[in-house]
Amino acid sequence: MAPRGDAPVSAPPGRHAPPERRRPWPASELGMRAVSGVVLGLLVLAATLTGGWLFALIWLAAGLAVVGEWLAITRTGPHRLLLALAGLVLAGLVAGARLAYPVLPLLGLGLGGAILLALLARPRAGRLWAPLSLGCAAVVALVPVLLRDDPRIGLAGPLWLFGVVWTTDIAAYFTGRTLGGPKLWPAVSPKKTWSGFGGGLLGATLVGGAVAAGATHLGAAQSLPVGPALLLSALGSVLSQGGDLAESALKRAYGAKDSGRLIPGHGGVMDRLDGFFAAALLAGLLLAAGF
Repeated sequence: MAPRGDAPVSAPPGRHAPPERRRPWPASELGMRAVSGVVLGLLVLAATLTGGWLFALIWLAAGLAVVGEWLAITRTGPHRLLLALAGLVLAGLVAGARLAYPVLPLLGLGLGGAILLALLARPRAGRLWAPLSLGCAAVVALVPVLLRDDPRIGLAGPLWLFGVVWTTDIAAYFTGRTLGGPKLWPAVSPKKTWSGFGGGLLGATLVGGAVAAGATHLGAAQSLPVGPALLLSALGSVLSQGGDLAESALKRAYGAKDSGRLIPGHGGVMDRLDGFFAAALLAGLLLAAGF
């Protein structure tokens, strides 16, 4: 009888089964994550150092990608119309922020855009997801630009965000793989561990605290004392990991593995910016409060 398709086939007598071939490191998942992460990181850092409209356009594109992926995951339509409207609103918000327009008209634009998206979105659940996607994208697109353009903060603001979020991701990944241990929230993200959470928190607190405390050396007009800098960096790391879990819960609810396929080894733009959104939201609230 011929063997079943899912049954293992024994090697002929006297022969050993050929060893399983491993993919070269650059083609492995970790290799692709590392290479694409380094390339994207260098591009973002170069744009951050340059500042101006180039920096703003990069984050506008990132925000638009977030809207597109969010609508795709939640199966909210009409996709092209909603994406086009969201793009116009985001472009207006970013341009208005760079040109120092008054806050109230910009708030009106954002609120009006969110209401219009909610009215047009289908199915019923999309009336919630569409405006939420715009709000998330607005944080991603606006906060780095506002920080970079603020003379009190300048280059130190985006670098603090990158330091907290990137260190959280990297330290949590390698600490979790090395130490293992109890799962953080297995129903939502089966691979994340408490040891990874702690490693990400510790690493991001030290790196973010160093960047914030040394802000004056990066061209900012003022810097934070060490204590508040460490505290805010720790809070940013916790929020970053919470944002990652929130996106995992959204994807699990809709049966999606990744938010997209744009970034090799990482998935979509949302998969890279879920934690960034949460930390940027904290930075935006502090900026609005004049902190």
